[in-house]
Amino acid sequence: MKSPMAWPLLTAAAALFHGLSVSALSAAEWRSQTIYQVMTDRFARTDGSTTAPCSTAEATYCGGTWKGIAQKLDYIQGLGATAVWISPFVKNVMGNSRDGDSYHGYWALDIWELNPLFGTAEDLVALSDALHARGMYLMADVVTNHMAWHGSRDSVDYSIYRPFSNASLYHRPPCVIDYAIQETVEKCWQGSNDVALPDLRTEDPRVRQVFNAWIKRVVCKYKFDGLRLDSAKHVEKEFWPPFEASAGVFAMGEVLHGDPVYVVPYQDVMSGLLNYPVYYWVTQAFQSTQGSIWNLSNGIKQLVEAARDLTLYGGFLENHDQPRFLSHTGDRTLLKNALTFTLLMDGIPIIYQGLEQGFHGADVPHNREALWLSGYDTQSELYRWVSKFVALRSKMAALDGGYLYYKSLPVFTDPHVIAMRKGFDGNQVVSVYSNVGSNRTFSVQLSRDQTGFQPCKLILEVVKCRPYVTDGSGTLKAESGSGEPLVFVPAERVMGTGICTGGIGKPPPPRPPLSSARRKPSPTTSAVQYSTTRLAFESTDFNVDFIGRFNNITSSPCLKASAATVRVNVSTVLKNKQGMAY
Repeated sequence: MKSPMAWPLLTAAAALFHGLSVSALSAAEWRSQTIYQVMTDRFARTDGSTTAPCSTAEATYCGGTWKGIAQKLDYIQGLGATAVWISPFVKNVMGNSRDGDSYHGYWALDIWELNPLFGTAEDLVALSDALHARGMYLMADVVTNHMAWHGSRDSVDYSIYRPFSNASLYHRPPCVIDYAIQETVEKCWQGSNDVALPDLRTEDPRVRQVFNAWIKRVVCKYKFDGLRLDSAKHVEKEFWPPFEASAGVFAMGEVLHGDPVYVVPYQDVMSGLLNYPVYYWVTQAFQSTQGSIWNLSNGIKQLVEAARDLTLYGGFLENHDQPRFLSHTGDRTLLKNALTFTLLMDGIPIIYQGLEQGFHGADVPHNREALWLSGYDTQSELYRWVSKFVALRSKMAALDGGYLYYKSLPVFTDPHVIAMRKGFDGNQVVSVYSNVGSNRTFSVQLSRDQTGFQPCKLILEVVKCRPYVTDGSGTLKAESGSGEPLVFVPAERVMGTGICTGGIGKPPPPRPPLSSARRKPSPTTSAVQYSTTRLAFESTDFNVDFIGRFNNITSSPCLKASAATVRVNVSTVLKNKQGMAY
């Protein structure tokens, strides 16, 4: 097995050898990104329409373009995403069938030409340039396993393909995949009787030479910063190292399988992987109130132990191949738990377009809705939810370079609740998730050993922006009355970030005045008994009545002594910018 440093060095060396720019993001730099997955045909039209019809059932082209994406980068960046993954960009076979048309981009005809319905070479370069001007990056989806044919497997005319126009370059005769036999996974054909996917002999040196030259060329020409490798398990492992080296950029492979024993070895031949094992566990755990939290907890432990570098796995809750989460359940509280888990766990978060708008299409093609029909609503509940937790992850990573490398593990599990910790002491996020569902209550008590929080520590719960204080032993007690997750961080780590101002990247609301009431507590009475007591935090990150919002901590021994004790407990957080009245 190669060392964790082998692939970044290999890709850098390949870039120098091939004359590519070594300014492309390294694997280590991709670790800190958040990816927004775009289905090019379904994200944005050049004309900017938000009403143009698009029937998912018909599975035809709807008019999305690279120009359209470039015009809507504010929407993507506002979500907190720093990279955009676009659909395969090459020229596809055209024409409708019972399987629809090639709007998704995975039915290649000519790898040297672009899909004209998505735009021109100038449009694609302009998109890349527009992203780079914002400090953002472009990830391209690439297909090396197959071409496509409208018709049965036995009727293929190989002469139509460029450059693979010779039948000897394909696995023939066509065979049917038996997923229990890896050789058939790699050499038999995907597709259907309506649209066959002729399987390329990627083990043939002629095929490899073409693909290596092609990927070097397109990465350079279109300024791609990373690759998503389609159907990676359908191509022999030996193909991938020279392919990624030729590209000179980070590559993340699609190994569509739920077993870590099957998935993990693929990171020996490519930098990153889509995290399908966790996708299946999270979906199963949170799609109903009967989901198995234990299975999720045990699976995470197994994967953390087995994976070479889980921080380079792409974590996702939805994509274009899987049913939307809300097709399993109409309970958005369950979605919020699953989504937050995905955004805060180890790895690179990936947000599939439409998740932030609550789309609920089930299987292909219904999960490929046109985003423009949402009106690009940046005030929707889920858009704001995603932006909050993407911002939290980015902030914690910026404060501590080791945060993203910390191996996140369950610290508490019961049949309906799982608590996770990520980050070293002083810069940790402790998150608690449940599948009890909407308007149901769950509670948790976590020790200092589980959270790393110090005794008498002021903690902020980020979902509701409520303050908590650990007790004298460092124990944290909390309750969710809505079934929503609980996400705890040391309060001083998020001061002034905008995470709790009511909207990331927006001006904070007007700061309410401090109470003018100044009542002296009696020697035997705690200051927290006074309803006029108020704390005003920097940038109005939260400005709360002690009795109203601090109700949950008034029983803490850390706050019982006097107002002076309260001041001591919060003074390090407020950094001399506090306003207190009591």
